[in-house]
Amino acid sequence: MSKVWFITGASKGFGREWAEAALERGDRVAGTARKLDDVAPLIERYGDAFLPIQLDVTDRAADIAAVQEAAETFGRLDVVVNNAGYGHFGMVEEITEDEARGQLETNLFGALWISQAALPIMREQGSGHIIQVSSIGGISAFPTVGIYHASKWALEGFSQSLAQEVAGFGISVTLVEPGGFSTDWSGPSASRSEEIEAYADVREAASKRPSAADPGDPTATRGAILKVVDADEPPLRIFFGKAPLEIATKDYESRLRTWNEWQPVSIEAHGN
Repeated sequence: MSKVWFITGASKGFGREWAEAALERGDRVAGTARKLDDVAPLIERYGDAFLPIQLDVTDRAADIAAVQEAAETFGRLDVVVNNAGYGHFGMVEEITEDEARGQLETNLFGALWISQAALPIMREQGSGHIIQVSSIGGISAFPTVGIYHASKWALEGFSQSLAQEVAGFGISVTLVEPGGFSTDWSGPSASRSEEIEAYADVREAASKRPSAADPGDPTATRGAILKVVDADEPPLRIFFGKAPLEIATKDYESRLRTWNEWQPVSIEAHGN
């Protein structure tokens, strides 16, 4: 049976790739974009199978209305993809209040509002799948993108809770955690803080991260996302790309070593 998708940020990057993957196989897609001109090719190519919705995901009322419009147009919602987001580059000391709030409003609260809007519809259906586009930066952390990490770690936390809360309603939740890909995430789509010269060496070292040397091909994620949404038992978490597993393994092994090393102090802190 064909599926109905709701995808935020469908104008480019993963959102665009996944919208086309779904449409090409005969699914129907409601895709959001800040500017409808950016999704005009999808309208021209797929006609009524694609519902364009102009949306800024930081607007909670508009998020609710957009999800309702998609459900009313297509009769149901099978897959909701929270893809809209951007990266902010800046040392923690450099980040302004407006920059921090902007990052969280889009990457965290946008996904929260869309998820909340979709849940009553999916509960009534007794089925549904929420895809949260997280990042390797949702479970690990690197210099220069601290506030981006904050947004994705928070997304990971509420989504893991959500998965447990809604499993009994037939709703699945999957966190897709990509590594580096050839999108414009670190280019025109990104925002940047005013730099403090004292961090020049840290910034230079961060620019030479190995993952930047071998970015993944966004088009290759089309087949991968279809496998995830078609799975009888989809994963709570899945990496996209070659690099994330190695990064996560080193990170978690380091955490376990430290926790074990300091366990006597942890036990002391417990008291009786």
